[in-house]
Amino acid sequence: MITKEQKIKFVDTSVGYFKKYKNIGVIQLDKIPDRLLQKSRNELKDTKFILGRKNLLNMILEKAEKSKLSEYLVATSAIVLSNDEPSELYAKLKANKLKLSAKPKQNAPQDIEIKSGETSLQPGKSVTELKQAGIDVQIQKGKVVIAKDKVIKKGELITVGIAKALQTLGIKPFTAYITPVGILSGNLFFSDSVLSMTPEKLKEDMARAFVEALQLSRTAHIINNYTIRDMIGEAYLNAITLGIDCNIYEKGITEKLIEKAIANAKALSTE
Repeated sequence: MITKEQKIKFVDTSVGYFKKYKNIGVIQLDKIPDRLLQKSRNELKDTKFILGRKNLLNMILEKAEKSKLSEYLVATSAIVLSNDEPSELYAKLKANKLKLSAKPKQNAPQDIEIKSGETSLQPGKSVTELKQAGIDVQIQKGKVVIAKDKVIKKGELITVGIAKALQTLGIKPFTAYITPVGILSGNLFFSDSVLSMTPEKLKEDMARAFVEALQLSRTAHIINNYTIRDMIGEAYLNAITLGIDCNIYEKGITEKLIEKAIANAKALSTE
C-alpha cells in the first residue's frame, strides 16, 4: 500500500522530469503486452516512461499544467516524455512491434494465408488439429504436407480450431505496438490521427480530396482553372445538339444537318 507521502513524492519527482523534455504524451496500455512495454523502454533510452495509477498520472499532469492530456488517460496508461519531434516519437514507438498469436473469437486483421507445401511438423496430434481447422493435410514420405492453400479472410471470426492450427504452424497474424494517443509540444496538441499521417497517406488523401472536389465542381457547374475546359467542351456539345435538333443553320451545325439529311435520304431509299 502506497502511503500519502510516497504518492506526493512520486508526483513531485515526476513533475520535475518535465523540465528536461519539450514533448509530453500519453499512451494507453490496457491492450499492450508487458513484454512490449519493457522492450520499448529498453530500446528508447532517450524517452522517459512514467507509469502509475490513473489518479496519480492525473495529478502529475495537473500539477505540470498539462491537464489537456488527462482526458486520454485510461485505467492503465503511461506518460511519455521526449525531446524527439512528435512525429519522430510516434514513429519510434510504433516501430517496436510484437507479433501475437490469434485467439478464439478474434476477427482476422487481414487475409491470413496458409500456403501449401511441406512443414516441419511431426505426424501426430498436430495433423488432427490442422484437419479439424479445415486444412487439407497429408502425410507424404513421413512428413506433414499442406496439400492446398487456405485463406482466412479479413474480418472472419477465428474459431478455436483455426487459432490452434495457426499456433501449430507458427503463424502470428496480429501485431501489437504502442502509439501515443496525444502529444503536447509547447502549446501545440497532436492527436493520434495527425501523428499517424505518413507522406504516402497524405498524398492519397489529397488526391482523393481533389477528385471529389473536381466532381462536385463539375456537378454544380462551378467555374475554376480545373473545370473551365471541360465545361466549355460540354457547353459546345450541348449547343451543337440543340442546333441540330432545332435545324439552326449556323457554322458548325450546317455540316451536321447536311450529314443528317443524307443519312435520312439513304434510309428512305432503302425502304
